[in-house]
Amino acid sequence: MAEETGFHPSSLRASSRGEEAFDTEIMSGINVTPLVDVCLVLVIIFMVTAPLMSDPVIKVKLPKAHTQEGEEKDKVGITLSRDGRIALDQKEYSTLDALEPDLRDKMAMSDSKTVILRADEDALHGKLSDIMYRAKEAGALHLTIATERKK
Repeated sequence: MAEETGFHPSSLRASSRGEEAFDTEIMSGINVTPLVDVCLVLVIIFMVTAPLMSDPVIKVKLPKAHTQEGEEKDKVGITLSRDGRIALDQKEYSTLDALEPDLRDKMAMSDSKTVILRADEDALHGKLSDIMYRAKEAGALHLTIATERKK
């Protein structure tokens, strides 16, 4: 009989007068605990993976200097390794000639026209000066050499 009429015994409640009445209250609230749990897990995942996305393609040992931290927003990064490998932001290039067209494109899109040079402390000075010259030719207005803070 319960299935035919839509009546279920658990929907009955006792009134103060001893009569049985239907529970007509509708549950209008939402349980936000699972939503908060999922959001917190996503925040933790983003916090763990964000530093991995900003690592340069080529690992270099930066020279030590007394410097201030700078903001790297809208800046183009060029990395030069000890063995002469070159990277523009997250893409590695075999020669400076191959790097030049992409460098010109990035300089055209950049508002600050700033290039950050990340050169290994054992990198060749001649190659670094050639990169600086090509960056200026591509439209860079400011060149910054990245260093690590002395302790």
